[in-house]
Amino acid sequence: MNFADLGIESDIVTVLAEHGITTPFPIQEQTIPLALKGQDIIGQAKTGTGKTLGFGLPLLQRLGENPEPGVQAVVVTPTRELAMQVYDDLVTAASRRGTSLVAIYGGKAYDEQINQLKAGAQVVVGTPGRIIDLMNQRVLSLSNVREIVLDEADKMLDLGFLPDIEKIFSRVPAVRHTMLFSATMPGPILTLARRFMSAPVHIRVTDPDEGVLQKNIRHLVYRAHPLDKDELIARALQATGRGKTVIFMRTKRAAAKLLDELRERGFSACAVHGDMNQDQRERSMEQFRSGKRDVLIATDVAARGIDVDDVTHVINHTIPEDEKTYLHRVGRTGRAGNTGIAITLVDWEDLPRWAIISRALELDAEDPAETYSSSPHLFSDLDIPEGTKGRIKQPAAQPGSRSRTRSRRRTGGSKQGAGAAGEKQQSGGDGAATGESAAPRRRRRRRRTNSQSTAAQQRDQAPKADGAAGA
Repeated sequence: MNFADLGIESDIVTVLAEHGITTPFPIQEQTIPLALKGQDIIGQAKTGTGKTLGFGLPLLQRLGENPEPGVQAVVVTPTRELAMQVYDDLVTAASRRGTSLVAIYGGKAYDEQINQLKAGAQVVVGTPGRIIDLMNQRVLSLSNVREIVLDEADKMLDLGFLPDIEKIFSRVPAVRHTMLFSATMPGPILTLARRFMSAPVHIRVTDPDEGVLQKNIRHLVYRAHPLDKDELIARALQATGRGKTVIFMRTKRAAAKLLDELRERGFSACAVHGDMNQDQRERSMEQFRSGKRDVLIATDVAARGIDVDDVTHVINHTIPEDEKTYLHRVGRTGRAGNTGIAITLVDWEDLPRWAIISRALELDAEDPAETYSSSPHLFSDLDIPEGTKGRIKQPAAQPGSRSRTRSRRRTGGSKQGAGAAGEKQQSGGDGAATGESAAPRRRRRRRRTNSQSTAAQQRDQAPKADGAAGA
């Protein structure tokens, strides 16, 4: 079966073929024909199974080849990164049509987004906060919306966006085509669907032989010491066949710290977390997608936008909050039919919570093996070459670098250390080899005097001092 068999028009099929997309995924096979007819849909499938095209292609085709100016379709996503990913995919699919799209999300200036809306963009892809903000400014009107999509609806729930979603739905016409897509379907999401959808069809796509987890992802769980995690990860990153890798951190500060550590060890890493501005986050994602950087360090909030098909490894530096978060994390690998490896490092104090997650996911890993960076089973599990260490190159010693600062602290932290460094400089030792210019030492000269000459000098000076005082 191909996309033409599903009813997709030839111009879109041609564009997909040019990008190597010829065979639809199961979720697309089931949702596209119904969505083209205007049937409300609840689509449920694991992350990385093609949900974006499952709703995107029918949306574009139902708008027509040259839709009238003005917003007629809205796709709501929980994060900026996911908004950009969906926007890019839809722009590609609509490249031979007269459809104009705009991405609306926070962290970017209003001007460009407002200008695109005023120019007549027909499709809005955005986050709830910025969409409501522009509605309140009366720049964005949803009164003519015919198509509305909620993508990753369960994450909307996790981030507390349900009130914003209700407000958005209150601004769109009562008669419209609604599609809701998500990897999991908790109770509040189903309640939301019943309120705002008309007789929706619930499509759930799973492998009959598959449990909670995807079969094409290999799950490895280790009990690791916090002080050894950086070294363990650095060795894991040198596994045979390792490609693009995503490392999940619990906090923004921990993500920034690991980024510095891996770069110092010689790895090509970038990061996406809340302390970065939007331009920095987009730059990191572009570097990762293009292959300029092959390690991405991320926090959970930014994870939904990491839609990259060739991620081979996911590493959980710390365990996730619950089993749903675990599924979303590891879903960054094993996408588009590829295989992947998910590595989870469990702290000793997190063992009780991890046991709950393991049981819920049917992982059978409630008591993971105690593992260190030198453990033989780590090397064999990941196919790490024997003798591998956690550094692939020595950091260059540059003025102002952390390594140089540490060196100065070691050698210049006392008078004795400074003197030793000075002796090396004069003798052409380490200081001369690095090309550093040291200030010349000032030699201290002493005159030897005996006690009698000293006493005589004091007697000669005493009358002069008295006379000066009397004057």
